[in-house]
Amino acid sequence: MIISYNACPVCSGKNIRHFLHVKDHAVSGKQFPVYECNACKLRFTQKIPDQAHIGPYYRFENYVSHNNTKQGLVNRLYHIARYFSLQGKFSLLKSLVQGSTGKHLDYGAGTGAFVQMMASKGWDSIGLEPDDLARSVAARDFGIQLQEPNYLQEIKSNSLDKITLWHVLEHVHELHATFEQLINKVKLGGHIIIAVPNYTSYDAKHYGEFWAAYDVPRHLYHFSPDTIAFLANKYQLQLIQQKPMWFDAWYVAMLSEKYQQKKLGLLRACWVGCISNWKALRKNTACSSIIYVLKKPYVTVQK
Repeated sequence: MIISYNACPVCSGKNIRHFLHVKDHAVSGKQFPVYECNACKLRFTQKIPDQAHIGPYYRFENYVSHNNTKQGLVNRLYHIARYFSLQGKFSLLKSLVQGSTGKHLDYGAGTGAFVQMMASKGWDSIGLEPDDLARSVAARDFGIQLQEPNYLQEIKSNSLDKITLWHVLEHVHELHATFEQLINKVKLGGHIIIAVPNYTSYDAKHYGEFWAAYDVPRHLYHFSPDTIAFLANKYQLQLIQQKPMWFDAWYVAMLSEKYQQKKLGLLRACWVGCISNWKALRKNTACSSIIYVLKKPYVTVQK
């Protein structure tokens, strides 16, 4: 089944417009229309396969988040960047807890690298991952057992200290239902940490339809800081931090250059990544990808 929206899938606004067409460079070669909502500034992919039929679009050899591959220069660089990124992610979570550990859920855990790190630091860490290949790689490479997404229903309400979604929210078909479930599972005063690409970044504007972080049709939604702020307000969460993900600008630029198939792509990608990050130094919401830290307040404000 193919899904197309007559209204914005985040705010239900009717003032939507076609923005551009983007090619699926990884699997099908098909073109997908991307629309933009004038109200909450979400961009979203149209004519997407539903949840039951999108699986084949994730089945390609170099999809590193599901198979842990190190083949090719871009994927090797990804693993180097991931090492430092994991350290930064852990430091962020550690800074948000009063004690030294807590109970953590990684929603969309991929091959389980972050779950493994959190567990090694003494956290009670659970990983949920829909892809069976990624779960098997987690067991093989990290010796951890990831759960299927329906395991979320077995987690007690208000029991988790931290929930992380590292480049996951853009993949979730049932966005509002999932968001509501996650909010229900986190404690009062707990945090939901979301990392997503930022289409308002310099590299996104530079590459346009070739920007690799559009990644259609796997990326159903394309977020701006305004959209995340809208979601936080809708669900009465406090947006307390917005942190740049510096490595993403270079990684996305390298993939984007590959899609454009131009000469000197690696050098140009390094240059574009540097410009993008330089702009983000002056304004962190201009980064290629952003980590948003949302806090579930102790007191809910009645609207």
